[in-house]
Amino acid sequence: MCYRETSSTDSPDEGRNGTAGSIEEERFGRRGLCAREGWVCQGYMSSTGAIRLCRDQEAVRQDSLTADSAGGGVTPRVQALEFVRQMRGASQPWLVRCADGGSYVVKFRNNPQHARVLANEMLASHLAQLVGLPVAAPAFVEVFPSLLLSNSQLAFDVGERREPILPGIQFGSRFPGVPSETLVVDFLPDRLLRRVKNLDAAFLGAFVFDKWTCNCDGRQVIFHRAVNEEGSSYSVTLIDQGFCFNDGDWTFPDSPLRGLYPRRLVYEKVRGMESFEPFLSRIENLSAGEVEASSYGIPATWCEPEPDDLARLLEALYARRRILRQAIIDAKNSALAPFPNWA
Repeated sequence: MCYRETSSTDSPDEGRNGTAGSIEEERFGRRGLCAREGWVCQGYMSSTGAIRLCRDQEAVRQDSLTADSAGGGVTPRVQALEFVRQMRGASQPWLVRCADGGSYVVKFRNNPQHARVLANEMLASHLAQLVGLPVAAPAFVEVFPSLLLSNSQLAFDVGERREPILPGIQFGSRFPGVPSETLVVDFLPDRLLRRVKNLDAAFLGAFVFDKWTCNCDGRQVIFHRAVNEEGSSYSVTLIDQGFCFNDGDWTFPDSPLRGLYPRRLVYEKVRGMESFEPFLSRIENLSAGEVEASSYGIPATWCEPEPDDLARLLEALYARRRILRQAIIDAKNSALAPFPNWA
C-alpha cells in the first residue's frame, strides 16, 4: 500500500500514514490520521469487529521503510554517497555508491518517464523475490539535497531542456558485486548462454512472472561474473521491472506473445506445464496477505496521480494467479511456437 505525506512541508520520507483499500477484509486494514498529534490510527477487521490501534507515527514510518517485504527480507534503506556514472535507459538512471558499501542502479521519482516506474520496480522486485526468482535486490535510496548541489551534471535531458534531479527517497537495485571487479553484459553468444548457471530458473520462472505481472517490455536481464574468473560460467539476474503492470497504466492487456524472451534457446528444455515449476505453483499459492506485503513502504509520491490505484492493482494481481496456466497454453499455441520441444 502507499504511504501518504501528512503535509506539503514534510520531507519525502517523513510523516506517512497509510491509505488504499483492502483485498481481503479480514487481512487488509485501512490507516488514517489519529486525533492525537504525531500518531497514526490503524483499523483492522477481525471476526469480532473493528479493531483500532494507535501507534507513534515515527514508528509506523520506520516500519514502512524497513518492513519484511513478503519473505524477501528487510528492504534496506541506504544513503547515497556518490554518483558514479549514468546508465542506459529511458528513465536515465545512475549508478550510485551508497553508505552500506554497495552500489545501486538508482531511478528517480521525477525521471523523464513517470514516478510509477519506481513503484513498479519495488513491487515487482519484492514479488519476484517472494517466488524465488534471481532478481536484483531492491532498496530505498535516500538522496540528500547537498549531494545534488555538489554536481551540476545531475539532471535529466528532457527534450531540449535539463531537468534537475529532485532529492528524497528513490528506488535502487543493487549492482551484482563491486563494479570495478565485476564483468556485466546484457548479451551472450549461444555457446555461453547455454552455460549460464541459473538459466532455466531465471528464464522459465521469468516467463511465468512476466505473464502474471503483464510486463509490456521485453524481459531485461544482465549476465555477470567476476573479472578475475575468465572462462567461468556467468550468472543471470532479472532487472528493469518498470514496465510490469503495463507501465504506468496499471492494467493488464494480455497477449500470447507478451513475456517471451527473444532468444528461443532458453526454452529448449520446456516439455510441458511442469517445466515452469516451482514458480508457477508458488505464484498460484500466494496469499492475499503476501501480495499486499510486497507493497509495504511504497511512497504515495511514487503512485501519482492516483495513489489509491495501488490497492486495485494488488487486487487484480491476486486474482490473476488463476489465469497463468491458460496464458502459458495460449503462448504455446501461438504462431510463434516458442516451445518447440513441448509436444
